[in-house]
Amino acid sequence: MDEAELIFTALAELSTRHIAESEKAEGYRPNESAAKKGGRVSGNARKELENKTDKKVVSKENFLSDDDKKKLK
Repeated sequence: MDEAELIFTALAELSTRHIAESEKAEGYRPNESAAKKGGRVSGNARKELENKTDKKVVSKENFLSDDDKKKLK
């Protein structure tokens, strides 16, 4: 993941948490709904940035260096 991917992932997580808290979500279904809404917030922001810059945010590369990947194995 690159920097932008991490930021949009964090935005999705933060949005989901705030939505779940504001809706007082309890249980699987209400939290699932909050997660979809939070993901939509981040997805819309990502698409808008991609449209403004003509660059894709999502990459095929991993944020970890090759040395870091080897350490995980």
